[in-house]
Amino acid sequence: MKKNEERAIALKYEKEKARAPKIVAKGKGDIARKIKKIANENNVPLYQDKDLSQLLEALDIDREIPENLYKAVAEVLAFVYKLNKNFNKKN
Repeated sequence: MKKNEERAIALKYEKEKARAPKIVAKGKGDIARKIKKIANENNVPLYQDKDLSQLLEALDIDREIPENLYKAVAEVLAFVYKLNKNFNKKN
């Protein structure tokens, strides 16, 4: 792994269908840039946490995150929900 290689991990959470968020995409380098591009094109907020991304990278795609990462991922979801709430107030 290159020290400063760009990374991206996409999470999806459907609280009606799943107990916990799932990893739906992950990658480094060009793949990470493509994930970020798709997120930007779809107005999906980006959140940076190097330590959390390293932990999530070790997980398989389409698997729910493990319970020991719930708190960290909950902080990401709270960030996204807050952004969405503020965005909806403006529009």
